[in-house]
Amino acid sequence: MSKTIKILFLALFFITSARAQIKDSVDVKIAIDTMALVQSIDSSYLQRPLYPEEDKMLDSLQGSIPEQPQMISVERALLDSLLSPYYNIEIDSTKENDLGRYIVITPKYRMTIDPYSGDTSYVPIPKKLDYFTQLKSVGIDTVGFYNAIELVQIKRTKKARDPVWWKHENSVGLDLNEVAFVNWNAGGQNSISGLFKVFFARNYEKLYTLWNNEISARYGLNNQQNTGLIKTDDEIRISSSFGYRKDTISKWYFSSQFNFRTQFTDGYKEPDDEDPISRFFAPAYLHLGIGSKYYLKDDLFSIYMSPLTLKATYVFDEKLSNEGAFGVTPGENSRHELGILIRSKWEKEIFKNVAMVNDLELYTDYINNFGNIDVDWVLSFQFKINKVFQASFRTHLIYDDDIKIKETNEDGEVETLGARVQLKQQLGIGIIYNF
Repeated sequence: MSKTIKILFLALFFITSARAQIKDSVDVKIAIDTMALVQSIDSSYLQRPLYPEEDKMLDSLQGSIPEQPQMISVERALLDSLLSPYYNIEIDSTKENDLGRYIVITPKYRMTIDPYSGDTSYVPIPKKLDYFTQLKSVGIDTVGFYNAIELVQIKRTKKARDPVWWKHENSVGLDLNEVAFVNWNAGGQNSISGLFKVFFARNYEKLYTLWNNEISARYGLNNQQNTGLIKTDDEIRISSSFGYRKDTISKWYFSSQFNFRTQFTDGYKEPDDEDPISRFFAPAYLHLGIGSKYYLKDDLFSIYMSPLTLKATYVFDEKLSNEGAFGVTPGENSRHELGILIRSKWEKEIFKNVAMVNDLELYTDYINNFGNIDVDWVLSFQFKINKVFQASFRTHLIYDDDIKIKETNEDGEVETLGARVQLKQQLGIGIIYNF
């Protein structure tokens, strides 16, 4: 009997091996006609019971073939014992073919033969039997144009902006101050004052060239209940400076400068006076010179030194000219001097929203009283409240040896005294508009 089993095993092995060589694939399935295999077994063996009676019902279709009850048990036991180590056995009891049972045997190993040595090896078949591959297709999609293609002109756009050589500054402001009293025991006079100011700047800076131009004007009035209207501020300033340096690293410029200063309306020492002590273009000051300028752009600091500066004083009022006011020769309308001018300007933000401007001008004449220095110093602070409102504090100090002070003595006569320091201080709050 053992010989018969060995023959059956070898037959199954050679059949499956031949199929594996022909089709080396992970999805090889072999359908075996078990009826033909079982009939090849010795009939004497099939007549002997191999299992107890309770083991005969191993297959659910046993009752459909009553004449061969033991053959089903032999078939199942034989396949389980011989093929399970090497094959996966699948028996579908709901299906039958023309020969009998439907059994699918799937190999667990894939046999390969080395083409050079002829050796046979068995490789485990991967458990995953289904693989998906993306198929790529290439085609041509035709597009039809119903209208003719027209040539369109494309406008070029610059990716980088040109440097801005000109810098513009414009501001207009108005400061107001008002005091009112009603039955005030400490006393006082009602008053209201206003100060109008404008500032324009056009600055040009390119490589070796520096050109600064500024125009500023201030005019203030105060109206008191008993004294009437009084002027509190009156000034016109125009300045222009041009500089040229030899390279872009140097902070020194060969420079020339022009300054002009005068006022708008007549000025009086007392509100009740009839004769003005100053008028439009009486006086007017002009500085014109050449020198050198040291300029720090990042620190907003500059200092100008001119060893040759012409200072001209103009008095275009006959009465003031005849009195020899502002240093002119009596009867003359102008006075000219040649001397040294030093001017520095420093702008700095001391704290957040608090800016300082320090503008100092010093001049001395070569011919008349050399070493006697004329001073024009403006120190101002701006306190920014918001984009519209701003508070300011300003001091203006002037000392000019040509401006003599006149006073009336006890006898009612006007006496001309020496020069004195002139000081003006202003504190105000108002609106400012920058554009």
